[in-house]
Amino acid sequence: MIRAGRREVLAGLAAGLVAAPALARTLRIRTEPDREGMVAVAGGRVYVRINGDLNGPRPPLIYAHGGPGSGHAGLLPLTALADERAVILWDQLDSGRSDAPLDPHNWRVERFVDEFDRIRSALGIRRWHVGGGSWGGTMALEYGARQRPGTASLILQSPLVATRTWLADAGILRAQMPRRWRETLTACDSATPPPARRCDQATDAYYAAHVRRAPVPPLIADYRAAQPAHAGDTLYQRMWGKSEFVSTGTLRDYDGEPLLDRLPGARTLFVCGQWDEARPATVAAYARRVPGASFRVVQGAAHVITLDRTQAYLALLRRWMARHDDA
Repeated sequence: MIRAGRREVLAGLAAGLVAAPALARTLRIRTEPDREGMVAVAGGRVYVRINGDLNGPRPPLIYAHGGPGSGHAGLLPLTALADERAVILWDQLDSGRSDAPLDPHNWRVERFVDEFDRIRSALGIRRWHVGGGSWGGTMALEYGARQRPGTASLILQSPLVATRTWLADAGILRAQMPRRWRETLTACDSATPPPARRCDQATDAYYAAHVRRAPVPPLIADYRAAQPAHAGDTLYQRMWGKSEFVSTGTLRDYDGEPLLDRLPGARTLFVCGQWDEARPATVAAYARRVPGASFRVVQGAAHVITLDRTQAYLALLRRWMARHDDA
């Protein structure tokens, strides 16, 4: 199946969808940063934007985007939290507004995770909350396992913890789809796939059920459309592959399960959506392996919780971080 567009769906930015803008206005989602710039990392520079006061009384939140390659735009709803703490978003190398050297040497998990510390050093941050969704959840998992001082809490949203488990979950969910979609998806991963249009339709049906269920607020769609062209499609294909259901890239053998033993226990939150492709049963099982960790399911949401159930997720994050601000 040739489907590089998954990274944009993961960011909640598929084109052509319309939603009432009232919710985005009410939540005060901020398309304009209060501060922005480029930060040097191994391999190039990454684009970083900040909303809120980094010197405020509450530790800031940094949140890693998914993909790999999706960029920060789909995380804009998190900027509504800037009324009480700074929110730091960035584009990982080869994504969004960051440099795009497209050097395979850079496509290593540990190099991406190093970006957290490069940003922290550049901004002079003593203490922060660290989160990420999907592939960003992988990065947050890896960072949490490094046990860096100053990590107030860890938020693993719908994380890819092990590729074999992710693909097993995808297989379970695909088996629950209507027969015509199941058979089409199987054929699309064969040596003689049907026309791309049919594969796209079947993949869209899977995405609509398990990736993103809500339409996209126009201000976020417009923001994404205004971003410069980037190498995210190439990064996604090289690190994951061309199909949702088969991994052929550098992440094909990824296994972060041993890292669960090194997470900060009671300061770790696992969260996923009710209909998430990171299945609740799987994410709950990961949480049980971390003594003291919390697990939450956002009802009505699929994988892109920030757009499917924006208000519920923001409320959850506010409570969680307030609880650990002074821990």
